[in-house]
Amino acid sequence: MRPSEQERLKQLLKIENSLFESGKRVLAGVDEVGRGPLAGPVIAAAVVFSYEKLKDLSRYTGLNDSKKVTEKNREILSAIIMEEALSFSFGSVDEKIIDEINIFQASHRAMEAAVTSLKVTPEMVLIDGPYKIKIPHTQEAIIGGDAKSFVIAAASIIAKVKRDGIMRAYDKEFPVYGFARHKGYGTKEHIEAIRKHGRCRIHRQCFGKNF
Repeated sequence: MRPSEQERLKQLLKIENSLFESGKRVLAGVDEVGRGPLAGPVIAAAVVFSYEKLKDLSRYTGLNDSKKVTEKNREILSAIIMEEALSFSFGSVDEKIIDEINIFQASHRAMEAAVTSLKVTPEMVLIDGPYKIKIPHTQEAIIGGDAKSFVIAAASIIAKVKRDGIMRAYDKEFPVYGFARHKGYGTKEHIEAIRKHGRCRIHRQCFGKNF
């Protein structure tokens, strides 16, 4: 690992190291993906790491906010994260529920489901965003957490890989929309396909009402 990369990862661990110094030893990160797309579910991931698992950063080269990692590297890192984590889990809220309760509430519901499905109880849960969620754990909400916290960044990566896989599967069922390419986001290709073919069952009715 290059010294610059090692230093970057150390910076990404500053929040965790502060908690480790206070006596915590088992931390969870939580993040969601899929708030913005016109179709498909919102997926959250929770991932638990121990102090011991984060002593050696060499396996995590390239780990970052999922938006800053290439698709290929996300796949590689996702496998490493799931192998090294003490526990990980996912929460999913589909388009029908999103339409019923709104995307903000759906995102929180997905994160809550991910945390409560963990097989290992964390001493602290770090959440991406400004809001706390309804979980029976000590928690801290961190604005921009996926770029500031190692465990949140790890959660963002496995959540993104999980959701991308779901959208590739939907692409086989609904090939005219190009879900494998844009993952349901409102690209020009996707909007044109909706205008031509109408919406399919995985489209969010509350999104993009002007086309």
